[in-house]
Amino acid sequence: LGQTARRRMPNREGAILISVTTGYTDEAEESLAELEELAASADVVVLDKIVQRRPQIDPRTVIGRGKLEELLIRSMRLGADLIIFDSELTPAQVRILSEATDLKVIDRPQLILDIFAQRAQSREGKLQVELAQLKYLLPRLVIGQNSAFSRLAGGIGGRGPGETKLETDRRRVRDRIAQLERQVEDLRRQRFERRKTRAQRHLPLISLVGYTNAGKSTLLNALTQSEVYVEKKMFATLDPTSRRLRLPYEQEVIINDTVGFIRDLPETLVAAFRATLEEIADSDLLVHVVDASNPAASQQIASVDKILTDLKLDQIPQLIVLNKADLTSAETIEVLARQITLAHNVEPVAVSAIQRETLRPLVEHIAARIGSFSVEKEQLQTGATRRAI
Repeated sequence: LGQTARRRMPNREGAILISVTTGYTDEAEESLAELEELAASADVVVLDKIVQRRPQIDPRTVIGRGKLEELLIRSMRLGADLIIFDSELTPAQVRILSEATDLKVIDRPQLILDIFAQRAQSREGKLQVELAQLKYLLPRLVIGQNSAFSRLAGGIGGRGPGETKLETDRRRVRDRIAQLERQVEDLRRQRFERRKTRAQRHLPLISLVGYTNAGKSTLLNALTQSEVYVEKKMFATLDPTSRRLRLPYEQEVIINDTVGFIRDLPETLVAAFRATLEEIADSDLLVHVVDASNPAASQQIASVDKILTDLKLDQIPQLIVLNKADLTSAETIEVLARQITLAHNVEPVAVSAIQRETLRPLVEHIAARIGSFSVEKEQLQTGATRRAI
């Protein structure tokens, strides 16, 4: 199967995906299925998937010496170019695994960084991705010809704005990180000034948040008759997009499309994209878009909630939208809606972003929520004015 896939797509790298767990194998398989999606988004051909359950993770090779030898034989048979681990590898593990094979060895965070490097279009996006890549690679960088990363220059795990700098010494990498941090901070200030100007116009701000590939950009296009780039791949949207949306009763709002979330999002990436994510902080309402057709929808909601909490954005009012309702059954929607109502005390709205007739209830919900916020704001401002008098 693997060799057939390689013959059909000779210009794409082939990978073996590996998950090592000390817990339940079904959870590991679910996570590995998501890793396969990530690999496909990075234009990698998946040749094989391996789940190994161990009493404890091997601190040196992750999978153990015997299993590693089996893996290397398997990779030669399939003609694999790289091995992708579903967990974050330590610098020592990368070094030991790379010394054991001529193949590239990368982990889940590095694959996500690679996808971001492919997707980044704007100057800000490229700066943020390069900063995240360098911060991730710095502790793993070994000076000299035998670096574990010498074979990563270019291709999966080594592309992007920072690829030519992977073999430079640590001091130069640190200097570059400091330079990038200053540039990102300048952009953050510019973004803050733009938000301040927008706030003076008194237009409510709504942000679409959610798991990657939940259909946020498609929903934005449907609501605002826009043509924001949409692709059925993870992290198709990196640069935030803002559009105006006219609601019933002559209300007008700004609606933001944001980068998708994912479980185990690399910390370096969250830190680098903090300036972009600050856009969400000024929102009057978060519209949490969920792919209702995904069997792991509940877990994806939990992952998004965790990231919002970590970013201290969980206090912003939230409306949950069950998207892709056309791809699943009414029973599934009903069960998911009941779970959400119990957990969040919020009644979700079911829609299909590609069926415009389903969007009316969503627009009315947004209008009602924004209307109530506007009344509260007006009352607070009136009270403050009276106290000042």
